[in-house]
Amino acid sequence: MLELNLLSWETTLPILLIGMLGIFLVISVIVLAVTLLGKFTK
Repeated sequence: MLELNLLSWETTLPILLIGMLGIFLVISVIVLAVTLLGKFTK
């Protein structure tokens, strides 16, 4: 059971990190787009 958990952590941790990075990138792109639109419309 312990070996299974360690192996699953080794495989899921990179996927989790990539997912968090992707979400962070998407949010930053949306914020950038909103700020740029706000500057252009004023």
